[in-house]
Amino acid sequence: MTVTQQVRDGSRRRSVFSRSASPAGRRGPGRRPWVGLLFVAPMLALFLVFRFLPVVGAFLLSLTDYRLSGRWTFVAVDNYTRLLQDDLFRQSLLVTLTYTVIFVPLTVLLSLGTAIMLQQVVWNRGFFRSVFFLPYVTSIVLAAVIWKWIYDAQDGLLNAVLGLVSVGPVDFLGQSGSVLPSIAVTSAWKGFGYSMLILLAGLQAVPKSYLEAAMIDGAGSWQRFRYITLPQLRPVLFFVLVIETIGAFQVFDAMYVMTGGGPVRSSYSLVYLLYDSGFKYFDFGYASAIGLVLFLIVLIVSLVQRRLVGRDD
Repeated sequence: MTVTQQVRDGSRRRSVFSRSASPAGRRGPGRRPWVGLLFVAPMLALFLVFRFLPVVGAFLLSLTDYRLSGRWTFVAVDNYTRLLQDDLFRQSLLVTLTYTVIFVPLTVLLSLGTAIMLQQVVWNRGFFRSVFFLPYVTSIVLAAVIWKWIYDAQDGLLNAVLGLVSVGPVDFLGQSGSVLPSIAVTSAWKGFGYSMLILLAGLQAVPKSYLEAAMIDGAGSWQRFRYITLPQLRPVLFFVLVIETIGAFQVFDAMYVMTGGGPVRSSYSLVYLLYDSGFKYFDFGYASAIGLVLFLIVLIVSLVQRRLVGRDD
C-alpha cells in the first residue's frame, strides 16, 4: 500500500468516526439539560434562600413602617422620600464615599506592592506569605483595639515615635481630618492579605515568554510591568477592586470600636446609620431602605469599575 493510499484510508476512517461522534448521532448529556440542573440545584437553592429571598424581603420591608412589636403599615416609598431629605443620610454617605476613596487605592497599592515583592522572594517564600496573610485571619475587633492603642494621643506607640522627633502628640482618632485615614490604614492592614494572594496568583500566571521577549528587546523593569504585567493583571485587578470597594462601603466594625462614629459623626458610615436605625431605634423599614440604597450604590460603582478596568480589549 502506497503512502497516498494510507493517507486516504486514514482520512476515510476519521470521517466515519467523526460522523458517528457527531452531535446528531449520539445521545449524550447535551440532549438532557436537566442533568446539569440537578448538579447545580443544591447551590441554586442555597442562593435563592440565603441571597435572593432576603433581598426581596428587605425590599418589601422597606415599603412598610415595621415595628418591633410586629405591627406594620404599608407606606409605599415614604421611607425613600424620607431618606432623600435626611441630612444624616447625606452626611453618612459622604463619610462612606470619602472612606472608600482613601481605603480602596491604599489597599490595592499595598496588596500589589507586597505581591510584587513576594514574587521576587526565593528563600522561604511560604513563610513570608503567611506573615503577610496573618492579619487577615485575625478579628477586626481585635485589630481595631490594637490600632486604637497605637493611635492613642497620650500613651500610643505612634505618638511615642513621633515624640522622638519632637512632633505631636497628635489625636489621630479625635480630629475630623485624620480619623478616616487612620481607620482606613487599620482596615488596609487588616485585610490586604487576601488581595495580596489573589494578585500574587495573577502575577505568577503572566506568561514568562512575554517578559523574556521584552527583556531581549531591551525593555526595562517599569516598561515590562506597565506594558505586559499590568494588562495581564486586568481581570485580577478588577476582581480585587470590586471586593475591596464592597468592603469599604460596608465598613462598620472598625468605626464602631475605634471611634463610635465620632468625632461629631466624622466616622459615621452608611452601615452605622443602618445599624442605629434598625437596632437602636427599631425603625426596620427605614433601615431596609438604607440597605437597598447601599446595594444600588455598590452595584453602580461596580458597573463603572467593570467599564473602566474589567472591559475586554
